Amino acid sequence: MSLSLSRPLGSSPPALQRLSRLATLDQAAVAALMEAMGRPTVFRPRRELLVEGRDIVTPHLILSGWAARVRILLDGRRQFLNFVLPGDVVGLYHHARAVAPTTVISLTEVTSCVPPDWGVSPALDQAYAVGHALDEAYLLAQIARLGRMNAMERIGDLMLELHERLALSDLSHGRSFELPITQETLADALGLTAVHVNRMLQAARRAGDLIWSSRSMTIPDPRQLARKVGRAQIRVMAD
Repeated sequence: MSLSLSRPLGSSPPALQRLSRLATLDQAAVAALMEAMGRPTVFRPRRELLVEGRDIVTPHLILSGWAARVRILLDGRRQFLNFVLPGDVVGLYHHARAVAPTTVISLTEVTSCVPPDWGVSPALDQAYAVGHALDEAYLLAQIARLGRMNAMERIGDLMLELHERLALSDLSHGRSFELPITQETLADALGLTAVHVNRMLQAARRAGDLIWSSRSMTIPDPRQLARKVGRAQIRVMAD
């Protein structure tokens, strides 16, 4: 996946960094976002931000922490559809009385705010539109992972995606990024067992592809791993 993105706004909060990379934000957009971020709400881990099938009362702009879109089956089995990271917007739709298509739960402590509505700024509308397009791309990538990739490919492809996404918010550190989730959560995202995920992560470490330690993931050679799993990476380019 290749996408030409805009220049970030210097040293600013992660959510503002991400949105400013999706579109060149004007003064009205930045002012509206900063005002919204001044009214944060904190969710402890395992709290619901949205509930599948219910009206969306409040959309969320994620300021910090990790959440996930999840489908929980009657017997308790769960499938994480994708992760929700700082700078992501969930539940903001054009149509009246929007209903949540999935449940969104906090995996860590999450801080969010109510994002400025559509129409505040054409530049912000553009950032929202690009963000929605990326959300669709990530969900389609998840379908491909679960439908056609083997276990090692699934893990490698998802780690590359997370690295790319966190880089948009300046939350990666070179080839490393924080990964504050358990192997059980990763298993539920990849349709595998936690035991199998552990085996694959050990194999990836031996192959020099992935190093997961102390809630941190390192990809020694992202380009080589991308070639192995057949992933075209997003390229972040300034105007």
